[in-house]
Amino acid sequence: MQAQAFTAPAASRGLLPGFADPVRDAQTTFRSALQALAHPGRIQEITADSGVPEGLSPAMTALLLTLVDVDTPLWLPRTVHADVLAFLRFHCACPIVPSPALARFAAVPAGCEAPALSACHPGDPAYPDLSTTLLIDVASLSAGDAVSLTGPGIQTRQTLSVAGLPDGFWREWRLNHQRFPLGVDVFLTQDRRMCGLPRTTRVEN
Repeated sequence: MQAQAFTAPAASRGLLPGFADPVRDAQTTFRSALQALAHPGRIQEITADSGVPEGLSPAMTALLLTLVDVDTPLWLPRTVHADVLAFLRFHCACPIVPSPALARFAAVPAGCEAPALSACHPGDPAYPDLSTTLLIDVASLSAGDAVSLTGPGIQTRQTLSVAGLPDGFWREWRLNHQRFPLGVDVFLTQDRRMCGLPRTTRVEN
């Protein structure tokens, strides 16, 4: 089944606005995303302002507005709120695909079921960067079970406490790390905060 691109109307009554300053806000959010991947587990703050549809956090909204466009297939859970679909179709014009294996980005709002990391596209040996990047909205990035992260971008160890991850996430992450250079990169979001987990990161409980 192929992706379907949606054409938004020129105006939509009641549709929430995108970035207040599209160029500046996209640039600052993109820099924050790069910092998050360069320093795994370190919390970054999103400062960009936009409308936030029901079901998304401000951080996930900003990342999607920055990273997703007409050339980047997106997967969303079937239970996602209709306002999210309308918002992304209008502001990003992104194709929505039926499987995370077909997506460049997969976004999981709070309360929705996340796909297994193994269900996402791991990239191709010649083009590992064509893998799926998974965004997961969590309950907290300061409370919950703590893990110790090591790897590129971490000087010694980085402690990360997360509440609200899918069951078995860290077990799946260890398998994902072992697939390097293939594998999935992840952003965790909560309110205006986010952190990155590139596939090169190792985790210990």
